[in-house]
Amino acid sequence: MIKLSPKLRDKIIELNFKIKKPVLALGPEVKNTVCFARGNLAFISRVHADLSNPIGLLDFEQDAAYFLKKKPKVIACDLHPDYQSSKYIASALGIQHHHAHIASCMAENGLKNRKVIGVAFDGTGLGSDGTLWGGEFLACDYRNYKRLAHLKEIPLVGGERAILEPWRLVAAWFNFSPKLDKGGLLKKIFSAGINSPLDSSMGRLFDAAGSLILGRRKANFEAELAMELEKKAREYGGKGTEYGFEIKKENGIYIIDPLKMFKQIVLDLRHKEQKEKLAFRFHLTAANMIKKICAALRKETGINITALSGGVFQNKLLLKLSLDLLYKEGFNVLTHRKLSCNDSGISLGQAVIAGARINSRK
Repeated sequence: MIKLSPKLRDKIIELNFKIKKPVLALGPEVKNTVCFARGNLAFISRVHADLSNPIGLLDFEQDAAYFLKKKPKVIACDLHPDYQSSKYIASALGIQHHHAHIASCMAENGLKNRKVIGVAFDGTGLGSDGTLWGGEFLACDYRNYKRLAHLKEIPLVGGERAILEPWRLVAAWFNFSPKLDKGGLLKKIFSAGINSPLDSSMGRLFDAAGSLILGRRKANFEAELAMELEKKAREYGGKGTEYGFEIKKENGIYIIDPLKMFKQIVLDLRHKEQKEKLAFRFHLTAANMIKKICAALRKETGINITALSGGVFQNKLLLKLSLDLLYKEGFNVLTHRKLSCNDSGISLGQAVIAGARINSRK
């Protein structure tokens, strides 16, 4: 048994399989934790907040050093090379962010030797193709994953600036309409290939919808408008129907295009519909995206287990609406109950993925 310092004692997850060689997982950049896994136990550190903050980085380094004394044979990190946690050990094994989200949910639910349809909705994580992911549907087990569906990509013009200026996201969804992109500045920046990474994030979709429905061009912090949008939706006491959206298949992958939804929101705003109603209909639309994609993927793969993870599912209304629809479709649904669905659970996912890959080696 591993002797733990007091601050680590209540973050222990019992696994449903044994990891043959000790693993240390270094976690992501924001809401960081580190995880040490050996045998059928995973030990998770306190949350270190943002590693770009010197205090958060110091806490991370202290806890990582503590677990390094336990002599891990394999060290895992996020696939993103610029994260402070990824730079900590140069030889660390890179684990895709959203696969780690889903593996974390699988592990804390005691899943063993089963594949799931993983729904990973968050702000941002680096994808294996070099673009930013965040509205993902993965068929995966602990060792491997395959991206089967995702939200349509848009450019984040200005990079992270678009998070606090979500009007940029709205303009991108409307293909830089002159009414939204006055003077065509955003289109010029994107066309020039300047700081406009492609992004498929559901978190950014919530930001865009919040900007449009609430009439807010800017946010004070990440996900502020998404939180306000959930609050508005909860205040709506009536019934609603989902907005329209398109699902296309390109190169074997389903792509969710919500442009029709945005156009219908604009019409509702012109008709002066209640903002609470619009917010509720948006949440119902996001939940129906999950239901329809999962149903399509079940037909193709035969997988009847879904796992929901990622910071977007901290939105309790979205989670409830999604669960209701998935249960009606007969899915077995896994959600987080011991750890948060946000990035603080990533290190557990990294650890079990690395452990499963070690176990498969002869």
